[in-house]
Amino acid sequence: MLFAAGDPVEPEKLADVLKLDIENVIKMLGYLEAKYDESGSGLRLIRVDGKYQICTREAYADGVRALLEIKKNTPLSPAAFEVLAIVAYNKAVTRSFVEQVRGVDCSGPISGLVQKGLIEEKGRLDLPGRPLVYGTTDRFLRCFSLNSLDDLPDLPSTEEVEQIAKDNGQTSLFEKEGGKDDPLAAAADALESANNDDEKEI
Repeated sequence: MLFAAGDPVEPEKLADVLKLDIENVIKMLGYLEAKYDESGSGLRLIRVDGKYQICTREAYADGVRALLEIKKNTPLSPAAFEVLAIVAYNKAVTRSFVEQVRGVDCSGPISGLVQKGLIEEKGRLDLPGRPLVYGTTDRFLRCFSLNSLDDLPDLPSTEEVEQIAKDNGQTSLFEKEGGKDDPLAAAADALESANNDDEKEI
């Protein structure tokens, strides 16, 4: 069923199709997940927003790309990581909110993240102009090995940021040209650290 579906499948749907209790389906999925992991299989079973999907293990990603002639994407820029962090940690935001936080136009990074399938339009707010609302996608969760947004890494505290800066001989860890601090970089850095080495090309 999971092979045929390709995309993540809800366990409830599997239970309905197989005419089994949901408890048994969850137990079988857990067994399959453990079997793949313990046997060193080239496949793995992942959970994405409560759904299940079979995918290739990261170690074999290059071979699969070569076989299917899939080109690696350009890595995300620091600006794109910041925008992605704003969307992910706030769950659903408008472009104007993102631009208010960053202080600059963000149409480029937002468009790029939509093209990469990491964020998508989730609807419109019932406000003047009916602004679009953006949120993360299942692909975002897969690329960052997250089951849900609740699994996002905790943001570093102000004290931790200051200590890291001090250890590196900086006044601020996120000091930019012109001496302007950008605490948003803490969120982007936390998000990037969760990104798997084999998925850096997103």
